[in-house]
Amino acid sequence: MPHFPKPFFKKARSLWYVEINRKQINLGPNEEEAFRQYHQLMGQPREQAVSPESLIVIIDAFLEWTQKNRSPDTYEWYRHRLQRFVDKYPGMRVSTLKPFHVEQWVDQYDIAQTTRRNYFRSIKRCLTWAKRQGRIDSNPLEALDVPGAEHKDVYLSQGEFDRLLSFVSDPRVRDLLVTTYQTGCRPQESLRVVANWVDVKNARWVFPSKESKGKKSPRIIYLNDVAFSISQRLLEIYPTGKLFRNSRGSAWTSEAVNCCFDRIQTRMGKAVLKESGREPSEQEIAKFIKTLSPTKSEKGIKRKKRPAELRQEAKEKLLKRMASKVAPRYSLYALRHSWATNALKRGVDPLTVALLMGHKDPSTLARVYQHLSHSPDHMRDQAHRATE
Repeated sequence: MPHFPKPFFKKARSLWYVEINRKQINLGPNEEEAFRQYHQLMGQPREQAVSPESLIVIIDAFLEWTQKNRSPDTYEWYRHRLQRFVDKYPGMRVSTLKPFHVEQWVDQYDIAQTTRRNYFRSIKRCLTWAKRQGRIDSNPLEALDVPGAEHKDVYLSQGEFDRLLSFVSDPRVRDLLVTTYQTGCRPQESLRVVANWVDVKNARWVFPSKESKGKKSPRIIYLNDVAFSISQRLLEIYPTGKLFRNSRGSAWTSEAVNCCFDRIQTRMGKAVLKESGREPSEQEIAKFIKTLSPTKSEKGIKRKKRPAELRQEAKEKLLKRMASKVAPRYSLYALRHSWATNALKRGVDPLTVALLMGHKDPSTLARVYQHLSHSPDHMRDQAHRATE
């Protein structure tokens, strides 16, 4: 009796698969979409559906390798983008893949320049890995031009950082921001550090090799007095597990931190608008009301919104939009960038700054922080120091 493969769900990876001729093919996390791809594969000629040259097989092998050898965040970064590529080209073979396929894939999304770059990088990195592993003889995307990223050199001086903190009411958020600003650690490091990685004797965090970026050597983050004091205080509260947690005692996620920065931006923007006396006009509010849903649900019962409710909702949403245009949007990475800029301005030699930041290649520092060469005060001071 012939065997017909059926899709199955892997809980460990939250993905659907189908096994054809002993090859497990990734069908993605969505059940409906997985079965659509499954039927499409079953409709292909047998040799094409199960070919070891099938791009979906290469992508799945790369994701399995990434899951074993890289951090969960890195795995998810690739999985999200490559799954979208599979959704676009479920039956693609490596031999038929061309750079224009990547262009067409990315062009369908309305995304920022840096996000566009990351989509290009994800699929090109996958094929580069496959060639290095010997899974394919040549990389069809070797000549693919990856677009450059937008340069967002967001820098906070100490005064600007203090002003940022004035809009932070939650002490747990404050601890996370201050520690990142005072150490220059990567966002994933402050979010992932656990109690037993805190070396109290030497005032530092020590990430084991398997938990550090690249997984080749331990990552050591040295703490100044402010950051060390925060770490000691949090160790008393959380002697095991993640060090930085929210008000519910749960570890911070990158999404939750991003939401915090969104709220901070809104508060800062509203303060600017209040100082200048700016607010949405009645005409803008009336026009925006037409875009809102006229009903709302209360305890499962739908009712019409009152005119005052619609007006208040429209005003709040318009204020939020206006606020985002007059206040900067910060991030944990901007705090790391600010630490490095401050260190270089204060005369710490670039090699030491690179080592403290965890850069394997010191030249990265020169590329990323070359904006300092455009600061007349900094360059004039360095010129004086060079002849002292």
